[in-house]
Amino acid sequence: MEIDVLGQRSFVYTGGRPSVAGQPTAVFLHGVLGDHSVWGLQTRWFAHHGWNVLAPDLPGHAKSAGAPPASVEDAARFAVALLDAAGVERAALVGHSLGSLIALQAAADAPRRVTHLALVATAWPMPVAPALLESALRTPQRAIDLVAALSHSTLAPPAGAVAAGLWLPGSTRALMRRVLAGRREANAFHAGFTACDGYQGGAAAAAAVTCPTLAVLGRRDQMTPPHAGRALAARIAGAQVVELEAGHALMAEAPDAVLGALRGFLAA
Repeated sequence: MEIDVLGQRSFVYTGGRPSVAGQPTAVFLHGVLGDHSVWGLQTRWFAHHGWNVLAPDLPGHAKSAGAPPASVEDAARFAVALLDAAGVERAALVGHSLGSLIALQAAADAPRRVTHLALVATAWPMPVAPALLESALRTPQRAIDLVAALSHSTLAPPAGAVAAGLWLPGSTRALMRRVLAGRREANAFHAGFTACDGYQGGAAAAAAVTCPTLAVLGRRDQMTPPHAGRALAARIAGAQVVELEAGHALMAEAPDAVLGALRGFLAA
């Protein structure tokens, strides 16, 4: 569906189901140069099993208008405003990579609005190498090739992949290229990496989180290594940690395991 958020047209995927009054809501936030589709299996399952689902394309990404968020804090304001625009009082927030930092900051900014917090492939700090930042700005296609390769732990789909023979790094590369090409007036790639690299509020946000929290980490993650995710989780009171045999693109490499972790966490 399309909805006005902070004066901009935003596309929000609902898992193919309309919202139902009285059901809990889960918001799924993608990472740099992603869109709602990275959560395909998880959003469909929750939407068909008693949850309302909101999976936005972040501003300046895919089907959503506006400029890409300049900071994690700006993106967190968008996430909270999305709840207002959708008429949702409280929701679970689920974020991947940059999306995990957005969810973290939103949970700190609006603790009464967040019932659960799930951080997938997360870390704080989330530094980006200067050479990669420069490449994202000057030679984004080369940077996309590198990030797509680093995001996966294997060139073949592991057991549980939804389509046998699917080349996962190639699919990630294609999505990133499509999102980048869709907004020629703004470089969402460089903006996203700059937001990750410049985010200084992680420690304060983690200390302010009051809701149940889960970190879902990939043991072979080369972008946000699991030790960094565990360090962030340790800053959040009562946070749980689940580690899966996958790289950074957890939802693609271990879709069933990610879904299982989220199902168990949100059911509790």
